[in-house]
Amino acid sequence: MLYAFFGADGAVLRDPITVQIEAAIRAGAEGVAVLGLATEVGKLGRAEQRQLVEWVAQDLGGRLPFAVTVADGNVPDMIESARFAERAGAAWLILQPPRPPISGPQLIGFFAEVARAVSIPVAIQNAPEFLGIGLTPAELLALHEAQPNVTVVKAESTAVGVARLIDVVGDRMTVFNGRAGLELTDNYRAGCKGMIPGIDFIDLQAAIGHAMMAGDEVRAEALYRRVLPAVTFVMQGLPHLLLYGKLIAAHRLGLAPCHLRNPSDQPTPQGLAWARRLADDLGPLTGPAP
Repeated sequence: MLYAFFGADGAVLRDPITVQIEAAIRAGAEGVAVLGLATEVGKLGRAEQRQLVEWVAQDLGGRLPFAVTVADGNVPDMIESARFAERAGAAWLILQPPRPPISGPQLIGFFAEVARAVSIPVAIQNAPEFLGIGLTPAELLALHEAQPNVTVVKAESTAVGVARLIDVVGDRMTVFNGRAGLELTDNYRAGCKGMIPGIDFIDLQAAIGHAMMAGDEVRAEALYRRVLPAVTFVMQGLPHLLLYGKLIAAHRLGLAPCHLRNPSDQPTPQGLAWARRLADDLGPLTGPAP
Protein backbone atom coordinates (compact mmCIF):
# COMPACT_ATOMS: atom_id res chain seq x y z
CA MET A 1 0.00 0.00 0.00
CA LEU A 2 1.42 3.36 -1.06
CA TYR A 3 1.68 6.40 1.19
CA ALA A 4 0.53 9.88 0.22
CA PHE A 5 3.28 12.44 0.79
CA PHE A 6 2.33 16.09 1.29
CA GLY A 7 4.24 19.28 0.52
CA ALA A 8 4.56 22.44 2.59
CA ASP A 9 1.56 23.87 0.75
CA GLY A 10 -0.54 20.82 1.67
CA ALA A 11 -0.62 19.40 -1.85
CA VAL A 12 -0.07 15.71 -2.58
CA LEU A 13 3.41 15.26 -4.02
CA ARG A 14 3.93 13.53 -7.36
CA ASP A 15 7.53 12.27 -7.18
CA PRO A 16 7.15 10.07 -4.07
CA ILE A 17 4.59 7.95 -5.91
CA THR A 18 7.15 7.16 -8.59
CA VAL A 19 9.84 6.46 -5.99
CA GLN A 20 7.59 4.07 -4.07
CA ILE A 21 6.50 2.19 -7.18
CA GLU A 22 10.06 1.72 -8.40
CA ALA A 23 11.05 0.45 -4.94
CA ALA A 24 8.19 -2.05 -4.98
CA ILE A 25 9.20 -3.33 -8.41
CA ARG A 26 12.87 -3.67 -7.40
CA ALA A 27 11.83 -5.54 -4.26
CA GLY A 28 9.89 -8.14 -6.21
CA ALA A 29 6.43 -7.12 -5.04
CA GLU A 30 3.65 -8.79 -7.00
CA GLY A 31 1.45 -5.70 -7.06
CA VAL A 32 0.76 -2.35 -5.46
CA ALA A 33 -2.29 -0.74 -3.94
CA VAL A 34 -3.41 2.83 -3.33
CA LEU A 35 -6.07 4.80 -1.43
CA GLY A 36 -6.13 2.51 1.58
CA LEU A 37 -5.89 3.52 5.21
CA ALA A 38 -2.12 3.95 4.83
CA THR A 39 -2.70 6.34 1.92
CA GLU A 40 -4.77 8.45 4.35
CA VAL A 41 -7.69 8.20 1.97
CA GLY A 42 -10.01 9.88 4.48
CA LYS A 43 -7.90 13.06 4.28
CA LEU A 44 -7.95 13.22 0.49
CA GLY A 45 -10.43 15.05 -1.68
CA ARG A 46 -12.02 13.24 -4.59
CA ALA A 47 -9.82 15.04 -7.14
CA GLU A 48 -6.73 14.07 -5.14
CA GLN A 49 -7.84 10.45 -4.97
CA ARG A 50 -8.33 10.29 -8.73
CA GLN A 51 -5.02 12.00 -9.35
CA LEU A 52 -3.23 9.38 -7.26
CA VAL A 53 -4.91 6.56 -9.19
CA GLU A 54 -3.85 8.12 -12.49
CA TRP A 55 -0.27 8.61 -11.29
CA VAL A 56 -0.04 4.99 -10.18
CA ALA A 57 -1.35 3.76 -13.53
CA GLN A 58 1.10 6.00 -15.41
CA ASP A 59 4.11 4.97 -13.34
CA LEU A 60 3.38 1.26 -13.46
CA GLY A 61 2.77 1.20 -17.20
CA GLY A 62 1.40 -2.32 -16.87
CA ARG A 63 4.51 -3.68 -15.13
CA LEU A 64 2.52 -4.78 -12.09
CA PRO A 65 -1.19 -5.07 -11.34
CA PHE A 66 -2.61 -2.51 -8.95
CA ALA A 67 -5.58 -2.38 -6.60
CA VAL A 68 -7.58 0.70 -5.64
CA THR A 69 -9.43 1.10 -2.37
CA VAL A 70 -12.89 2.66 -2.74
CA ALA A 71 -13.94 4.41 0.44
CA ASP A 72 -16.92 6.64 -0.37
CA GLY A 73 -19.75 6.53 2.12
CA ASN A 74 -22.69 5.88 -0.23
CA VAL A 75 -23.53 3.60 -3.12
CA PRO A 76 -23.69 6.16 -5.99
CA ASP A 77 -20.32 7.71 -5.12
CA MET A 78 -18.72 4.31 -4.60
CA ILE A 79 -19.97 3.12 -7.98
CA GLU A 80 -18.60 6.25 -9.64
CA SER A 81 -15.21 5.82 -7.94
CA ALA A 82 -15.13 2.09 -8.69
CA ARG A 83 -15.83 2.64 -12.37
CA PHE A 84 -13.19 5.37 -12.53
CA ALA A 85 -10.58 3.01 -11.05
CA GLU A 86 -11.58 0.26 -13.48
CA ARG A 87 -11.23 2.63 -16.45
CA ALA A 88 -7.83 3.75 -15.15
CA GLY A 89 -6.59 0.17 -15.31
CA ALA A 90 -7.02 -1.19 -11.78
CA ALA A 91 -6.80 -4.97 -11.71
CA TRP A 92 -9.10 -5.19 -8.68
CA LEU A 93 -10.87 -3.04 -6.11
CA ILE A 94 -10.98 -3.02 -2.31
CA LEU A 95 -14.29 -1.75 -0.91
CA GLN A 96 -14.39 -0.15 2.52
CA PRO A 97 -17.67 -0.20 4.45
CA PRO A 98 -19.70 3.00 4.78
CA ARG A 99 -20.01 5.20 7.81
CA PRO A 100 -22.27 5.41 9.79
CA PRO A 101 -21.95 1.64 10.09
CA ILE A 102 -24.49 -0.86 8.87
CA SER A 103 -24.23 -4.59 9.34
CA GLY A 104 -25.46 -7.98 8.27
CA PRO A 105 -27.84 -8.11 5.28
CA GLN A 106 -27.67 -4.32 4.79
CA LEU A 107 -23.90 -4.33 4.46
CA ILE A 108 -23.98 -7.38 2.17
CA GLY A 109 -26.48 -5.57 -0.06
CA PHE A 110 -24.38 -2.39 -0.03
CA PHE A 111 -21.22 -4.17 -1.16
CA ALA A 112 -23.07 -6.30 -3.72
CA GLU A 113 -24.61 -3.26 -5.40
CA VAL A 114 -21.22 -1.62 -5.86
CA ALA A 115 -19.51 -4.82 -7.02
CA ARG A 116 -22.28 -5.42 -9.55
CA ALA A 117 -21.39 -2.14 -11.28
CA VAL A 118 -17.88 -3.26 -12.32
CA SER A 119 -16.42 -6.21 -14.19
CA ILE A 120 -13.15 -6.65 -12.28
CA PRO A 121 -12.59 -8.65 -9.07
CA VAL A 122 -13.61 -6.98 -5.83
CA ALA A 123 -12.22 -7.35 -2.32
CA ILE A 124 -13.88 -6.38 0.93
CA GLN A 125 -11.77 -4.56 3.49
CA ASN A 126 -12.96 -6.49 6.51
CA ALA A 127 -11.23 -4.53 9.26
CA PRO A 128 -13.54 -4.04 12.25
CA GLU A 129 -10.38 -3.60 14.35
CA PHE A 130 -9.71 -0.28 12.57
CA LEU A 131 -13.05 0.66 11.02
CA GLY A 132 -15.49 -0.52 13.68
CA ILE A 133 -17.56 -2.45 11.14
CA GLY A 134 -17.22 -5.73 9.28
CA LEU A 135 -18.81 -8.97 8.18
CA THR A 136 -18.55 -12.38 9.78
CA PRO A 137 -16.84 -15.14 7.77
CA ALA A 138 -20.24 -16.65 6.99
CA GLU A 139 -21.52 -13.26 5.79
CA LEU A 140 -18.48 -12.78 3.57
CA LEU A 141 -19.16 -16.13 1.98
CA ALA A 142 -22.84 -15.21 1.51
CA LEU A 143 -21.75 -11.99 -0.22
CA HIS A 144 -19.48 -13.95 -2.57
CA GLU A 145 -22.30 -16.34 -3.41
CA ALA A 146 -24.66 -13.43 -4.08
CA GLN A 147 -22.13 -11.45 -6.13
CA PRO A 148 -19.46 -13.79 -7.60
CA ASN A 149 -16.91 -11.09 -8.51
CA VAL A 150 -16.46 -10.44 -4.77
CA THR A 151 -13.60 -12.89 -4.55
CA VAL A 152 -11.12 -11.41 -2.07
CA VAL A 153 -11.07 -10.52 1.64
CA LYS A 154 -8.60 -7.87 2.79
CA ALA A 155 -8.34 -8.49 6.53
CA GLU A 156 -6.65 -6.51 9.30
CA SER A 157 -6.63 -9.30 11.84
CA THR A 158 -4.34 -11.53 13.83
CA ALA A 159 -2.97 -14.62 12.16
CA VAL A 160 -5.25 -16.69 14.39
CA GLY A 161 -8.25 -14.62 13.29
CA VAL A 162 -7.30 -15.01 9.64
CA ALA A 163 -6.98 -18.77 10.10
CA ARG A 164 -10.54 -18.88 11.46
CA LEU A 165 -11.74 -16.87 8.45
CA ILE A 166 -10.00 -19.21 6.00
CA ASP A 167 -11.50 -22.21 7.80
CA VAL A 168 -14.93 -20.89 6.72
CA VAL A 169 -14.32 -19.45 3.24
CA GLY A 170 -11.81 -22.12 2.19
CA ASP A 171 -10.63 -21.72 -1.39
CA ARG A 172 -13.81 -19.96 -2.47
CA MET A 173 -12.31 -16.58 -1.59
CA THR A 174 -8.73 -15.32 -1.59
CA VAL A 175 -7.61 -13.90 1.75
CA PHE A 176 -4.98 -11.20 2.22
CA ASN A 177 -3.92 -9.64 5.50
CA GLY A 178 -2.31 -6.31 6.36
CA ARG A 179 -1.31 -4.94 9.79
CA ALA A 180 2.04 -3.75 8.38
CA GLY A 181 3.15 -7.38 8.01
CA LEU A 182 2.93 -8.30 11.68
CA GLU A 183 2.92 -12.10 12.16
CA LEU A 184 3.97 -12.32 8.53
CA THR A 185 5.16 -15.91 8.41
CA ASP A 186 2.21 -17.19 10.43
CA ASN A 187 -0.19 -15.42 8.06
CA TYR A 188 1.17 -17.56 5.24
CA ARG A 189 0.91 -20.66 7.43
CA ALA A 190 -2.71 -19.72 8.11
CA GLY A 191 -3.42 -19.84 4.38
CA CYS A 192 -3.12 -16.21 3.25
CA LYS A 193 -2.40 -15.94 -0.46
CA GLY A 194 -0.56 -12.67 0.06
CA MET A 195 -0.16 -9.59 2.21
CA ILE A 196 -0.74 -5.87 1.70
CA PRO A 197 1.64 -4.07 4.07
CA GLY A 198 3.00 -0.58 3.53
CA ILE A 199 6.04 0.22 1.43
CA ASP A 200 8.27 0.71 4.51
CA PHE A 201 9.69 -2.84 4.56
CA ILE A 202 8.70 -4.12 1.13
CA ASP A 203 12.14 -5.51 0.30
CA LEU A 204 12.24 -7.84 3.30
CA GLN A 205 8.53 -8.60 3.29
CA ALA A 206 8.43 -9.54 -0.39
CA ALA A 207 11.44 -11.79 0.16
CA ILE A 208 9.68 -13.40 3.13
CA GLY A 209 6.59 -14.06 1.03
CA HIS A 210 8.61 -15.61 -1.77
CA ALA A 211 10.51 -17.80 0.71
CA MET A 212 7.31 -19.00 2.36
CA MET A 213 5.72 -19.81 -0.99
CA ALA A 214 8.87 -21.76 -1.92
CA GLY A 215 8.75 -23.71 1.35
CA ASP A 216 11.95 -22.15 2.69
CA GLU A 217 10.70 -21.32 6.18
CA VAL A 218 14.21 -21.08 7.63
CA ARG A 219 15.08 -18.17 5.33
CA ALA A 220 11.66 -16.60 5.84
CA GLU A 221 11.99 -16.66 9.62
CA ALA A 222 15.51 -15.22 9.49
CA LEU A 223 14.29 -12.30 7.38
CA TYR A 224 11.25 -11.84 9.61
CA ARG A 225 13.46 -11.53 12.68
CA ARG A 226 15.30 -8.71 10.92
CA VAL A 227 12.18 -6.72 10.20
CA LEU A 228 10.10 -7.50 13.30
CA PRO A 229 11.44 -4.72 15.60
CA ALA A 230 10.55 -2.08 13.01
CA VAL A 231 7.14 -3.60 12.25
CA THR A 232 6.35 -3.73 15.96
CA PHE A 233 7.36 -0.09 16.34
CA VAL A 234 5.08 1.20 13.57
CA MET A 235 2.14 -1.11 14.27
CA GLN A 236 0.96 0.58 17.46
CA GLY A 237 -2.25 1.87 15.93
CA LEU A 238 -3.17 3.55 12.67
CA PRO A 239 -2.11 7.12 13.61
CA HIS A 240 1.27 5.76 14.74
CA LEU A 241 1.71 3.93 11.42
CA LEU A 242 0.80 7.00 9.39
CA LEU A 243 3.34 9.07 11.28
CA TYR A 244 6.31 6.78 11.91
CA GLY A 245 5.77 4.15 9.22
CA LYS A 246 5.74 6.86 6.60
CA LEU A 247 8.79 8.47 8.20
CA ILE A 248 10.74 5.19 8.08
CA ALA A 249 9.66 4.76 4.45
CA ALA A 250 10.89 8.27 3.65
CA HIS A 251 14.27 7.59 5.24
CA ARG A 252 14.70 4.29 3.43
CA LEU A 253 13.52 5.71 0.09
CA GLY A 254 15.78 8.75 0.29
CA LEU A 255 12.83 11.14 0.46
CA ALA A 256 12.58 14.18 2.66
CA PRO A 257 10.09 13.64 5.50
CA CYS A 258 6.82 15.10 4.30
CA HIS A 259 4.56 17.62 5.96
CA LEU A 260 1.65 16.31 7.99
CA ARG A 261 -1.97 16.72 6.98
CA ASN A 262 -4.27 17.12 9.97
CA PRO A 263 -5.70 15.42 11.83
CA SER A 264 -2.41 13.73 12.66
CA ASP A 265 -0.34 12.60 15.60
CA GLN A 266 2.68 14.79 16.20
CA PRO A 267 6.20 13.32 16.35
CA THR A 268 8.24 13.33 19.53
CA PRO A 269 12.04 13.62 19.71
CA GLN A 270 12.23 9.99 20.84
CA GLY A 271 9.95 8.84 18.05
CA LEU A 272 11.97 10.67 15.42
CA ALA A 273 15.22 9.24 16.72
CA TRP A 274 13.89 5.70 16.96
CA ALA A 275 12.38 5.83 13.47
CA ARG A 276 15.74 6.96 12.10
CA ARG A 277 17.56 4.18 13.97
CA LEU A 278 15.21 1.50 12.68
CA ALA A 279 15.45 2.81 9.13
CA ASP A 280 19.24 2.88 9.31
CA ASP A 281 19.30 -0.67 10.70
CA LEU A 282 17.42 -1.92 7.64
CA GLY A 283 19.24 0.21 5.11
CA PRO A 284 18.04 1.99 1.98
CA LEU A 285 15.20 0.75 -0.20
CA THR A 286 17.18 1.35 -3.36
CA GLY A 287 18.78 -2.01 -4.14
CA PRO A 288 17.54 -5.45 -5.15
CA ALA A 289 15.54 -7.65 -2.78
CA PRO A 290 17.52 -9.47 -0.02
